[in-house]
Amino acid sequence: MTKIAVLQMTSGIDPEENFEIIADGLARAREGGAQMLFTPEMSLLLDQDRARATPRIEDPAARAWPERLQRLVSEQGGPWLALGSYPVATEGGRWRNRSLLIDPAGERQAVYDKIHMFDVDLDSGERWRESNAYAAGDTVVTAEDTPLGRLGLAICYDMRFPALFEALGQRRCDAVAIPAAFTVPTGKAHWHVLLRARAIEASAFVIAAAQVGRHPDGRETYGHSLVVDPWGEVLLDMGGAGPGLGFCDVDLARIEAVRAQVPSLANRRQIAN
Repeated sequence: MTKIAVLQMTSGIDPEENFEIIADGLARAREGGAQMLFTPEMSLLLDQDRARATPRIEDPAARAWPERLQRLVSEQGGPWLALGSYPVATEGGRWRNRSLLIDPAGERQAVYDKIHMFDVDLDSGERWRESNAYAAGDTVVTAEDTPLGRLGLAICYDMRFPALFEALGQRRCDAVAIPAAFTVPTGKAHWHVLLRARAIEASAFVIAAAQVGRHPDGRETYGHSLVVDPWGEVLLDMGGAGPGLGFCDVDLARIEAVRAQVPSLANRRQIAN
């Protein structure tokens, strides 16, 4: 049995404040016996005001955030930190929405850039154009030998694209991290059903740490951080009331039991277009 911790956050526009929340969550996860801590999308900075966010992303201090997190994990002696994502400046002028996996020694074990950009107009009047500021990644990423076995990485809107999860399933991931900052309308409609479907398709655990509540930049996020097992059963749902730290025991033997009962990965065939 592997114990993990999930940090549900209401991240704001000050990276230093968000860093301290992550540091506190890491310490409490370690005290609670967790081997891994998962945080949401944009854990270090959540700000839709591009002019205000730019100096916090592009100045030299911002470039040091990953190294600070690595030192933090190393100094505390773990647990593993699956940082949901943070904004990264690139030479091309646009940013990257990047996940980072850090082991207890403070070493980077995986880096993943969000592939699918959230460009939508919702009936609620919300309008999002992630591609205006962010460049899309193009690489499927997995990490070997984590406490959850082979871990696949995705971010938020990625969950709507089955081809990515087919690729992760074909790599026989034991778990997939899907950190998110889901809007309330889409969360109410699709959050649970999509995450359960992705777990079933990949025959893997899904860990989805989420942003929740009203944020300083004015947006509101859905919460309900989830852990789902390969059968699609929800093992942890942190609700939408507010931030917090949740724990969940993950039985990795469940993976082979499910794959033996419904061998969809083994039975999958290529279909011509």
